[in-house]
Formats: sequence, C-alpha cells, structure tokens
Amino acid sequence: MKFRATIRKEGVPDYASTIDADSRFEVYKQVQKEGGFVVELAENVWAYNLPSIFSYRIFGTGIKHSDIVLMTKNLATMISAGLSLARALSVIERQTSNTHLKEVVTGLSDSIKKGSSFHEALANRPDVFPGIFIAMVRAGEESGSLSDSLMVVGLQMEHAEDLTRKIKGAMIYPAIIIVAILIVSILMLIYVVPTLTKTFTDLKVQLPLATQLFVALSNFMVNYVLFVLAGLVALVIGGVAFVRSRRGSSIVLWGGLHMPVIGELIRETFAARTSRTLSSLLSAGVPVLSALSITKEVVRADVFARVVSEAEDRVKKGEPLSISFVEHVDLYPVLMSEMISVGEETGKVAQMLKQVAEFYEEDVSQKTKDLSTIIEPILMLLIGTVVGIFAVAMISPIYSLSSAI
Repeated sequence: MKFRATIRKEGVPDYASTIDADSRFEVYKQVQKEGGFVVELAENVWAYNLPSIFSYRIFGTGIKHSDIVLMTKNLATMISAGLSLARALSVIERQTSNTHLKEVVTGLSDSIKKGSSFHEALANRPDVFPGIFIAMVRAGEESGSLSDSLMVVGLQMEHAEDLTRKIKGAMIYPAIIIVAILIVSILMLIYVVPTLTKTFTDLKVQLPLATQLFVALSNFMVNYVLFVLAGLVALVIGGVAFVRSRRGSSIVLWGGLHMPVIGELIRETFAARTSRTLSSLLSAGVPVLSALSITKEVVRADVFARVVSEAEDRVKKGEPLSISFVEHVDLYPVLMSEMISVGEETGKVAQMLKQVAEFYEEDVSQKTKDLSTIIEPILMLLIGTVVGIFAVAMISPIYSLSSAI
C-alpha cells in the first residue's frame, strides 16, 4: 500500500508540497521534519483508479446513512469503555471498508490532533454529518458525556432511517407494478397493434374512434421510436429533478397531504421525526432555541418546518412551546401538542416528546404494512382498466367484422 500526502506550512500561504511514502507513519515522519501539516492524504496512489466521472461522489458523498450510524455507535461504545477519542477514531479508520468514510475519519483525526474539538472537526464536513449530529456532540463535549450523546444521536438516526426505509418499502410494490404496466403498454403499441392494424386495413374494417386513437398512437411510436424513448428518459429525469427541487417537493407534499390515507401517514411521519429530533436534542442538554433551529433543518419540508420556525419565534417571546403546534393540528396531530403541553407543566418535555415519537413510529410502521393491503385492489383495478380499454378498442373491430360476415 502506498500513500501520498499534500502538505502546507503555517504562515506560508503559497507553499504546497507532495510526499510519497510506504506507510502512514513515514508520511507523518517526513511532515514533522519539514514542519508542515497534512491537508490531504490518499492511499493506493499507484493503483489503477477509474476516471472521476465514474465516481459515486458525483451523486453523493459515497457514504451511506447506515455507515454513519454504525460509526456513531462504535464510537460511543469505545469511548464509554475508556478509549480516547483519537484512538477510537483510529480504530474506526482501520476497520471501515468504505474508502470515502475512511477519508472522512482521517480528516477528523487530523483536525483533533491539531487541537480542534470533535464538534468543530465535524462541522468541517456538513455534507456528511447533519446539524443534529454536530449539536449533540457539542452538548456531549460541554457536559462531559460524549459517549451518551453519541449513543442518543446514533439511536435517533437509526430510528429515522428505519422509518424512511419502511415507507420506501411500502412504495416499491406499486412502483414496480406501474412501471411494468407502462413497459407492457409500450411494447404492445409498438409490436402488437401494428399487426392488428394491418389486418384491419387489408379487410377494410371501419374502425371505431377508440381504435383509431390507439392506431394513431401506435403509428407515432413506431415511426418516431427514438424520439419517444428520448422523451421518456427526459420525462423521468425531469420528474426526479422536479420532485427533488424545493418547489417540486412542496407541490408533491401538498398533494400527498390531501390524499385520504397518504395524508395521515405523512403527518404522523413528520410528527415522529420532529418529536424524535427535539427529544434527542433536549435530553442532551441543547438549549430549546438551538434545538428548534436544528429541528427546523432536519424536518426540511417547508410546510412542517414553518411550524417549528413559528414555535422558535414564540419561545423567544416567552410563549409556551406547545402553542404553535396547537394552532396547526392540520399538520401535527393533536396528541403531539397535548403531550408537549403536559411536558411543559411537568418539566419533562424531552420525555414526552420521546413517547410521542415512539407512538407515531410504531403507528407509521403498522400503517405502511396495511398500505400494501389497501393498494393491491387499487392496482388490480388499474391493471383491469388498462387491459379492458385495450381489449375493447382492438377487439371491437373484429366483432364488427364477424357480424358483417
């Protein structure tokens, strides 16, 4: 294994040097001789690497959410066992098989060796570590209970990931069915309809309006198949980009909130996410205003984040935390505002929020299981409708021909 490091020197902004060595120890030994510090360290520099265009980094950090959760729990366990933070990070660095995470952990370790606190080192990588993670670590460092804070934030992130995974899992089945319907419909329009059309033309059958529409659509797709495929690709890419955009996600969320079953599922999902985040931050000793500010970023969805932002403004004025949630029961369920109100009266807001989170996480989990049962008959009706329309449109001319004979 080969290493290559880029080093700089304090007070010399234009200075930059590259060091090649057979081990990490040799790299730092040479850096110490030159009196500089490492700004970048790469492994296997003489190994063959794909061009950067094929790198996963184009599409993200290359680090999965589950990798961060596992790293957090391992750090919490090692620190609680008495290992220093630097040594715990070194163990994580050696054990992880994800090269991107290894690079991040190396950067954290280097920052800490230079005198930075852990939360300051984490703040340098906001693309990897969310605001709640940094805030929890800072609270743990200030209170002297870093291992406890890491364990809490690890569990919080795990619950959030589990909830997201269950919701996505419930959507996979209908998505596959819809995609299959589209593919089969396109194949039939390109290969089946032209054959029937030729038969109708040879027999000079009078085609009804529905059949004429199918024939026209089929002729268009056969004659301009490349344009159709390009249009479909552009539609998919545009749709994904639209849904991921701020305005697009707001529109999709608004539509989902007004759907009978989906709307309730969305409200409970955001109630669980908001409650779990606030509970974790408050239990770690993060001030209420800071906790609300971070929660607002974690929630992301504008319509729900505005309620948290309003609660933050009202708490600044000395009003109770529950007021904003009471006034927005159309977004956050009544139980959440009631539990917050009880928590404020008893001085146990964090505990009450945790109970709310656990309740709605369990409820969402059950409803996602029931959702597939509800969706199945709807999908069967959709498939039956598509097949029925096609059958009537293409078979009715045959019956007309049979009647004429």
